[in-house]
Amino acid sequence: MVVFYFSGTGNSRFVAEHFAKTAGADCYSIEEPLDAAVLLSQEVMVAFCYPVYGSCVAGPMRAFVQARQAELQGKRFVILATQLLFSGNGAQALCALLPGGESNVVYAEHFFMPNNLCNFPMFSVTNGEKNTRKIRRALRKIDRTAAEITRGVVRRRGFHPISILLGKSQSAYWPAIEQRAASDIRVSEDCIRCGLCVRTCPTKNLSMEENGVQQHGKCAVCYRCVNACPKQAITTMIHEKPKQQYHGIS
Repeated sequence: MVVFYFSGTGNSRFVAEHFAKTAGADCYSIEEPLDAAVLLSQEVMVAFCYPVYGSCVAGPMRAFVQARQAELQGKRFVILATQLLFSGNGAQALCALLPGGESNVVYAEHFFMPNNLCNFPMFSVTNGEKNTRKIRRALRKIDRTAAEITRGVVRRRGFHPISILLGKSQSAYWPAIEQRAASDIRVSEDCIRCGLCVRTCPTKNLSMEENGVQQHGKCAVCYRCVNACPKQAITTMIHEKPKQQYHGIS
């Protein structure tokens, strides 16, 4: 088995790496310069791990899967979706892009992870020991997931018709939100032009120009730059300066 993941601020990377270690699989970030065709040709089972945005698959993972339809033919799939509170069918949503749809998915699971939406008033951000309980719960679920897959257990979280219906209550609105957010990065006068946001953006949406940081309509709303900026000068979607940034899982 090979595991591919996209992670904005580290939650999905944490799940993917621990799952791969437990399951004895190779693990790769889709941001790496890798030969996915060769990697896929060597395996019959492929796992995808990604964050859920509005009950939809994160944009970079959608693009990765869509670009590799031929190589994914005949594979069996494991889907690991990370979420804050509720997605309904966050894992099942990927099936629309997979060859064979739901039929080749042997396991799907949702993982509740710490909040990284650092400037949403309704969601508080916690770091360090305050996330211990949630991380331990995720680790237990990762261990169970790997063990059940090894035993041939089929579990498909989020595939029930009610879960799909609830998920669509969010996903129906997300494409329009995502489209607006693609060009909705704002940088305040607090920016010190350190270039950290430019260097770490997964979609190469940002560049440093003479007049400061510029955007190019490709924001994936992953919140990496918003949480990493040393001056809390960059925002997306909600343009309130973060009170507390998310530091990821150490």
